[in-house]
Amino acid sequence: MPTLPTLSRIDLNADLGEGYGPWRIGADADLLDIVTSANVACGGHAGDPDTMGDTLLAARARGVVVGAHPGYADPLGFGRRVIPMTPQGIERMVATQIGALMGAAALAGVRVGYVKAHGALANLAADDREVADAIARAVVAVSPDLAVLAMSGTEQVRAAEACGLTVYAEVFADRAYLPNGRLVPRHLPGAVIGDAAAATARLLGVLASGRMPVRDGPPIALAMQSVCIHGDSPDAVAMARHLRRALAEAGITLAPFLPGG
Repeated sequence: MPTLPTLSRIDLNADLGEGYGPWRIGADADLLDIVTSANVACGGHAGDPDTMGDTLLAARARGVVVGAHPGYADPLGFGRRVIPMTPQGIERMVATQIGALMGAAALAGVRVGYVKAHGALANLAADDREVADAIARAVVAVSPDLAVLAMSGTEQVRAAEACGLTVYAEVFADRAYLPNGRLVPRHLPGAVIGDAAAATARLLGVLASGRMPVRDGPPIALAMQSVCIHGDSPDAVAMARHLRRALAEAGITLAPFLPGG
């Protein structure tokens, strides 16, 4: 497989608004000063009307593009546990969460431009076409104008494309990869990359070659229009700042993946 061309432009996204009431997770205000797109929790794994509203207003003030970040309704597990559900149940859950954020966005004067599934739901949709199709149908039902941001090279990308949705692919700056293009499970050592310098060096190599280093195998080719940093990580702000500075020094423009963003 040929090497992909060097990228000169990339989006930097983070999962934000992942608190409830007075409880906050992550340094959203600091991250919104750095990222170009924000995936906002919609009341499933995290988020409530006030948290959504405050996050949307903060994103609007900084000109950050906003997307819906639906996940399993499992706040105790932070949406990182698979909850057995039918495809219809997943479709309804995702549509309802997108609608909730769009309602909050209407009050905040913000446009929701895309949808990115969270945690265990996204990981399951990467390989389970029925789950991926359910998510895509939910997006189309709410608004076919919404784009989808999904893990590069997965069934979710193919399902969204099959529904006629515009799809953008992402890679993760702070997660290790397997040879099949999936993320190393969080319970395994080295799954989460907390060293900003190491994560940045790897990402610059990926942007130059189009190939992601993986565990126990040669680098694999991955398409990408966006890079994700997990906002709940204690190292998220330091890593985001390090990445942004290094990308600028490398002559890579940080800009939203959505046209006009």
